[in-house]
Amino acid sequence: MLPGRRVLQILDREVQRPIGNFMIRHHKPYSPVAFDVLRKGAFNISFQMMYEKCSAVIRFPLPGATMFPEEKMQHEVATMRYLHDQTSVPLPFVFHWGPKKENPLELGPFIIMDYIDHEKTMYHTLNTPGIPGSERGRLNPEIDEDKLEDLYGQLAEILLQLSKPSLPKIGSLSQVDDFTWEVDSRPLSMPLNELVRLGSLPQSKLPARDTTFDTASAYFEFLAELHMAHLSTQRNDSVDSGDDCRRKYIARCLFRKLARDHKLTGRRGPLSPDHGSFKLWCDDFRPANVLVDEESKITGVMDWEFTYAAPVELSHAPPWLLLLEKPEYWPDGLDAWCVQYERRLPAFLKALTRREDDAIHQGWLQESQRLSGPMRESWDAGDFWIAYAARCNFAFDAIYWQKLDRRFFGPTETSDYDVAGKERVDLLDDKEKAEMEALVVRKLEEMPPRVLAWEPDEYTLEHFDIKEKHAAKQASIDEAEVNAVSDQLSESAT
Repeated sequence: MLPGRRVLQILDREVQRPIGNFMIRHHKPYSPVAFDVLRKGAFNISFQMMYEKCSAVIRFPLPGATMFPEEKMQHEVATMRYLHDQTSVPLPFVFHWGPKKENPLELGPFIIMDYIDHEKTMYHTLNTPGIPGSERGRLNPEIDEDKLEDLYGQLAEILLQLSKPSLPKIGSLSQVDDFTWEVDSRPLSMPLNELVRLGSLPQSKLPARDTTFDTASAYFEFLAELHMAHLSTQRNDSVDSGDDCRRKYIARCLFRKLARDHKLTGRRGPLSPDHGSFKLWCDDFRPANVLVDEESKITGVMDWEFTYAAPVELSHAPPWLLLLEKPEYWPDGLDAWCVQYERRLPAFLKALTRREDDAIHQGWLQESQRLSGPMRESWDAGDFWIAYAARCNFAFDAIYWQKLDRRFFGPTETSDYDVAGKERVDLLDDKEKAEMEALVVRKLEEMPPRVLAWEPDEYTLEHFDIKEKHAAKQASIDEAEVNAVSDQLSESAT
């Protein structure tokens, strides 16, 4: 069954009824009033139960969008509870959660949490008025500077809160008991999910679930290897020609060389340790997941999936989200994005510095925990692009050739990276050159068929029909009730 059909079935009232009943059994502070779909996002679908005096939400992963639903849910709940315990970030309180087998119709793992009142998201506050919802948003160029600084300041405080706790390893959080968490699993990032979902990367290419990383350099080397695996395994639209394949291989090979030589990490001395002191990083932290009230004040932050302990190089880079749009999607190209970003970055750093000053005065932040200095240095030195390229598989090539190659390997005769790639082939050893040519041959052979290359998630594999399953379950219940009545009548007759 196609994932889209399953989503449509979840929207059916007959399917929603057992979901609502299940929710009431696990959370009923007051009498329920109404139950309806709240939101369908990129990775989840949520339903809202409205009670007399409050509301709650039950959320399921979308089939076909989340490739590791049980793993993702477990780590997200652990992260949310950790943030509740260690920070003052406003986020929903988790009342109950469980695996697929515990919920009606086995729709997938679930979270029941409180509903956070809000007027809209910060995305809508920052977006350019008049842009259709079907188009990608961009920061309103006419936004009031004071308002922008206030909104940036609120986002900055969330980032400060996330960067405060230090964790001993790179990976995802698990909860041991009510007051203990540990990093004991692979960093389940959005890139891992998207490489399997969109890049046809076999799950066998991913690290085992219990894998963690002790150093930033080891993690960056893993990310570099992941770029190479992506190029090798993606079947459709991965290359346009033999020269395009060579250029992409060379970029990944040289990036991997930088990672192996530890040139991508630890560039700021004690501020950027290679061992220990890793920080929480959320791949999906963006204005669309930040809820605000009618006065544009943050009331809550949603969607903590794809959050993990990561190298400080990620936290020390200024956030890409200042313009709402990512650099690779900017209509006029990467350089034009940089021009606009540099226009807004001073306002963000100013707002961040003010929040840091207040936090230090209030006693919950130390001088050494400031982010404003490292972020400024990251942008000025170009380290922003190292962190961005390392975790952005589908935008890697443009970023590598425009922002990293000449920085590390010197000037080329032309700035056209379609041509510059040929100048770098001599930096490869004989084995790498042979691997490159073998890859070119294979990629060109794979181009004509355009076969479906898809590895479904663990739930789509089952191909069950939700409505049919619900009907079968209800029929079983009805049959049991009929048998029970028949038994009672037989007993009465005797």
